[in-house]
Amino acid sequence: MGTQLTNVQVQKYFDKHAAGYDEQMGFFERHVLGNHRQWATAQASGQVLELAVGTGLNLPSYSPAVHHVLGIELSNQMLQLARARISTNGLGDRVEVRLGDVQQLEVGDATIDTVLSTYAICSIPDPDAALGEALRVLRPGGRLILVEHGPSIRALIRAGQHLINPLSVRFQADNLLRDPLLIARAAGFEVVGTDRAGWAGTVHRVVAVKPSAIA
Repeated sequence: MGTQLTNVQVQKYFDKHAAGYDEQMGFFERHVLGNHRQWATAQASGQVLELAVGTGLNLPSYSPAVHHVLGIELSNQMLQLARARISTNGLGDRVEVRLGDVQQLEVGDATIDTVLSTYAICSIPDPDAALGEALRVLRPGGRLILVEHGPSIRALIRAGQHLINPLSVRFQADNLLRDPLLIARAAGFEVVGTDRAGWAGTVHRVVAVKPSAIA
């Protein structure tokens, strides 16, 4: 892989590593990133679309304010684990997951109240296209909730991220340098809240809305 991912590369990586994904993410969330999933799901309400739902780690924590969750995932192996989590937690009445491409959503215009993504922008080949699609499917005033690892607030750590990023992309389908705040603004969202968390400020948390003027 170069520093530009493709759908085939991402799908192949996550199909291969799906079985160990939860354990790997659990380690990084305990020791580096922190627990931000409940923060993210607490911001959601109504009809929710989760981008790159993965193994469904967020699904059990959505509040009663969420009427329905549709999760889209590129990797069939990850999706199978998400479906098992839905069954185990008895979520089938309000959660659905589908195989698909978040860069080309098969979802109607202005039909979603909240779009949510955790640690996915880093692996989507074209995050600008994905957030452009998020803007399209959201109702005017609908919310975009993002949790992502990205460039550190510390210059020395950022330099290290730049150094190892080509290897991270090539071997883990994981771009360390994407700033979700900038991507959300470029897609046309109005950012209403943002902060940094985790070790060395590597976690970016963003809340944005679709401007009411955009139909």
